[in-house]
Amino acid sequence: MLTTATHPLPQKEFENLINNRALNCISIYLPMDKKGKEQNKHLAQSLLKQCLNQVQNDLSEHQMNEDEIGEYLKPVEELLHRVDLWRNPSEGLAIFLTPEDGLRFYQLPIPFEVHTYIASNFYLIPILPLYQNDGEYYILELSQDYVKLYKASRYQFKDVHLENFAPEQLEDAVGFDYTSKMLQVRSGQNMYNTGTFHGYGEGKDDDKKELVTFFRAIDKGLKKVINDKNTPLVVASVDYMFDIFKKVSTHRMIINKNIAGDPQFKNKKILHQESWNVVATYFKKPQTEKLTQYTELYHTQKTSYEIEVIIDAAFNGKIETLFMETNSDIFGIYDPKNGEVLTDKKSEIHNVSLTNLAAISTFKQGGQVYFLSTDKMPVKERSMNAIFRY
Repeated sequence: MLTTATHPLPQKEFENLINNRALNCISIYLPMDKKGKEQNKHLAQSLLKQCLNQVQNDLSEHQMNEDEIGEYLKPVEELLHRVDLWRNPSEGLAIFLTPEDGLRFYQLPIPFEVHTYIASNFYLIPILPLYQNDGEYYILELSQDYVKLYKASRYQFKDVHLENFAPEQLEDAVGFDYTSKMLQVRSGQNMYNTGTFHGYGEGKDDDKKELVTFFRAIDKGLKKVINDKNTPLVVASVDYMFDIFKKVSTHRMIINKNIAGDPQFKNKKILHQESWNVVATYFKKPQTEKLTQYTELYHTQKTSYEIEVIIDAAFNGKIETLFMETNSDIFGIYDPKNGEVLTDKKSEIHNVSLTNLAAISTFKQGGQVYFLSTDKMPVKERSMNAIFRY
């Protein structure tokens, strides 16, 4: 039975987190234990306790008394006793708490570094990769007696019910002639000669004609389901059927590499992962193109690597693309009235993560945010590089 996979944190919910503003917003990130041995040692719970101790100390510096802190953090402490949470983990746990809205937590497919943050808004940089280099595509499982279509993205996977628009097997497309020939083949099988359907894979004209008829009918059904011909289509089938289908299909964006083998009995979680491995490079193209664009515009006013310029531009919606150095954080104060930015060497009570501010402001206003290792940044040794809209 297929279990429909949904996005671990729908964008609307993420946008709600972005828009949350309150005094002493708390953000906590930690990795979870997926192996039984680590779970039995309660290592993740120990990490959460350490985070709570850090948050308690930070709240004390924010002039909250011990009783207020204890009452405020009670919902987070209660998570320590949620057996279902720790026994059914994802890669990481993100926890958010405000005085007004209370507790929200998410199990996400990201192995977070341990991190705590207190400010007037949430720290959301660790979650942004969920919306980076992703997009919708389709997966077509194809064999002579089995056809299925799924709509997917990196984290989503659901049945599209192609059978409403296309034949489910070759027999439905070519008629009773196929059935009689199949019976002839099966009746001639013995322990030394397993028999084949008219030498499938050997290139006989009649076999190929029947496959072409079948695939044209499927292609016609696909047109009714896939409205945008530029949406990628990944095919799961044996190689020779894939080669024929590519020639027959009119869909513009068939990914040139198939998921090999008979798809009928493949586990759907494995199918989803294998399909993403095939199509991931396609969705990374915009990032590659933007890196090239930055190089081309480097000596113009359309780009910058200056922190002060980038922070102000991000806040005012001027950034089209923002490249950020992974695991780099800059703290300071931004005054939107005059566009002034003051940076500090470390996190203090009075400042915020300017990195978080730039990333979230850019994303919120429709810009693209990409996280890169130091050696992949357009301008090395600079933690932010931006391409401006104007």
